[in-house]
Amino acid sequence: MRILVIGSGAREHAIITRLLAEDEPHEIICAPGNAGIAADVHTISLDQTNGAIVADFAVDNNIQLVVVGPEAPLVAGVADAVRRRGIPVFGPGKAAARIEGSKTFAKQIMQSAGVPTGRGVHAATLQDVAAALDELGSPYVIKADGLAAGKGVLVTQDREAALAHAEFWLGHGGVLIEEYLEGPEVSLFVLSDGDTVLPLAPAQDFKRLLDDDRGPNTGGMGAYSPLPWLPADFVDSVLETIAKPVIRQLELEGSPFIGLLYCGLIVTPNGVRVIEFNARFGDPETQVVLPRLVTPLSGLLFATANGSLEGMPAPEFSDEACVTVVLASEGYPESPVTGRALTGLETASAIHGVHLAHAATARGEEGALVAMGGRVLSVVATGADFTEARARAYLALDAIELEGGQYRTDIALQVES
Repeated sequence: MRILVIGSGAREHAIITRLLAEDEPHEIICAPGNAGIAADVHTISLDQTNGAIVADFAVDNNIQLVVVGPEAPLVAGVADAVRRRGIPVFGPGKAAARIEGSKTFAKQIMQSAGVPTGRGVHAATLQDVAAALDELGSPYVIKADGLAAGKGVLVTQDREAALAHAEFWLGHGGVLIEEYLEGPEVSLFVLSDGDTVLPLAPAQDFKRLLDDDRGPNTGGMGAYSPLPWLPADFVDSVLETIAKPVIRQLELEGSPFIGLLYCGLIVTPNGVRVIEFNARFGDPETQVVLPRLVTPLSGLLFATANGSLEGMPAPEFSDEACVTVVLASEGYPESPVTGRALTGLETASAIHGVHLAHAATARGEEGALVAMGGRVLSVVATGADFTEARARAYLALDAIELEGGQYRTDIALQVES
């Protein structure tokens, strides 16, 4: 199959790595990609948020499937533009992508669908924010209403910090003040062709920058899968009470969801609640879910895109443990230092059970690899159990050198066995 993957992060590298591992050969093009992706497949420079440009390229190059990785192109309507040209697209149209693009819209959909979630108050002014903080109480949860690259959420006991965070994001649109919910978080990916829904394996990510869940929120500093502590009926329950009702509600509103619905969940003492929805594969969870996938990914993506999931069996996963740890630049997430040399990757990749998913990497002078953003790469390791997978991941990180580089040391530590 001739596939165009849109995006430049570790998520897209993980998708491409899984596609290349299949028995059926694929011709894959990535736009724009990164240094690690460019070592595996052909990459091109393309404005990934311009639907007309992406659609023209897909038509001119006989693309059979377009896979949109990041949220920004989806919210911009790139999938709509490509679909209008008759090419299957894995990713929702602009209207359905609002489930991620607007947290207020997501709350409205959940309310209409009867989906369990925390209380939320939309605020357009600082006065609205102050009133909502007083109404919902501490700890305060403040979320940017629109896209924020995983950095729009603040959970704090400090009212002044909450107001300051809200004031910043009010300058970029509205904010949502939410009820604080307590419990472990779970990420569940669900494939939808607009009607039929199929789940992938659950994962758990680590959003805070520092060990023991300290420091600011980030786009994600690591993840693991499977989650041995979940009850056996967890996935089926989420499908029936959350994923299917939301998919049906979007269809009722004339916005069928075609692609991957990311259900960000929290297991509270009063049951599972939705924290957020995303309209695409999550990063870094994708890096631990796809390595365990036994069912060919290309078939799942294509069936989702062309509306033929009905009758397909649930995707199969290996029993392996998978852990990913994100290596980030100094200063991330506020002011990452870029342009520094990145070495030791060949040694790290040679460790059994380890592969690297590149994110913000590029080739500098004389072809040297350099870090060009906040989250630089994901070290992904599999093993018979979490003790083995963690040991391999951190052994690989020891081999990688990045001045000022930072990573958490406690990813999946609580499930190590």
